[in-house]
Amino acid sequence: MLYNLLFPLADDYQVFNLFRYLTFRTGGAIMTALVISFVLGPAVINWLRAQQKEGQPIRDDGPVTHLTKKGTPTMGGLLILIALSISTLLWADLGNGYVWSVLLVTGGFGLIGFADDYLKLSKRNSKGLPGRLKLVLQVLIGGLAAYAIAELSSSPDALGLSVPFLKDFLLDLGWFFFPFAILVMVGASNAVNLTDGLDGLAIVPVMIAGSCFALIAYLVGNTVFSQYLQIHHVVGAGELAVFCGALIGAGLGFLWFNAPPAMVFMGDTGSLSMGGALGAISVVTKHELVLAIIGGLFVLETVSVIVQVFSFKLTGKRVFRMAPLHHHFEQKGWAEPTIVIRFWIIAVILALIGLSTLKLR
Repeated sequence: MLYNLLFPLADDYQVFNLFRYLTFRTGGAIMTALVISFVLGPAVINWLRAQQKEGQPIRDDGPVTHLTKKGTPTMGGLLILIALSISTLLWADLGNGYVWSVLLVTGGFGLIGFADDYLKLSKRNSKGLPGRLKLVLQVLIGGLAAYAIAELSSSPDALGLSVPFLKDFLLDLGWFFFPFAILVMVGASNAVNLTDGLDGLAIVPVMIAGSCFALIAYLVGNTVFSQYLQIHHVVGAGELAVFCGALIGAGLGFLWFNAPPAMVFMGDTGSLSMGGALGAISVVTKHELVLAIIGGLFVLETVSVIVQVFSFKLTGKRVFRMAPLHHHFEQKGWAEPTIVIRFWIIAVILALIGLSTLKLR
């Protein structure tokens, strides 16, 4: 909004020329989302605590150490969504369709997560929305976003898929682009959801991935840098750097309250929306496969669940003591902060590997 209101005045007031720069507006988005989180955080948490009484339901079959978290409110993702949305609307170019497409996925998946969290709280169980209904709603929203992203692209390669480490190569997916894009968004959303099981475990890798995609969006949207790095140029994608900045700021603000011992959990409201946002950004920037590397921690957590389910159904035996993977290490006796910090380190390493694909071509 500030860009649309103030940049046209740059000819008369030179200071407003700052708003033309993505780097300036991205920095502004980070700080704005952070300040909003700090200011609204205590009030949001107190309201959630008053509404929820007993807090998030704790699984009976979960690690024993989680019983100490009883009474901690959930739906903290509301704080993230509020800070992220306000900051994005304030600093991004509202004439950019990609921004609205990503906001559609973020807000839509957030509403699904909110409904899921609400049912868990009202029924006092850990099941929430039926899995099939949740998946159908995610597919519908992802489909709308995929169609919008394809329509917004002015490139004849709009339905193409870029492959890491290969230059000047784009695999034409044709109409398969739409189910593939939906799979990326829905898959990323649920992968982050599975990772969100310990205090601070999910939000930091989300911020790490968001930082990487802020850089990727900036480079992909810049003609000079995209040509130099030999990556596919997407006109207008650079504006998503502002969204990523808002995501980072909102994540930092939430982490202030989610750091061990957590004052609030993000719940499905936060995890589904954040994962969906990362998936949508990767589709716009045509770095879907790179997301699988940068967000490799989310992939590992998801794979651990799939392996556990298949192994138990086929052989009656479990590969892990408990899935997702972070619960396996809890059952082995690792302290929660140890698991969280080591998983953060893994997320950083994978992010660096993912970023290396920008140059190694």
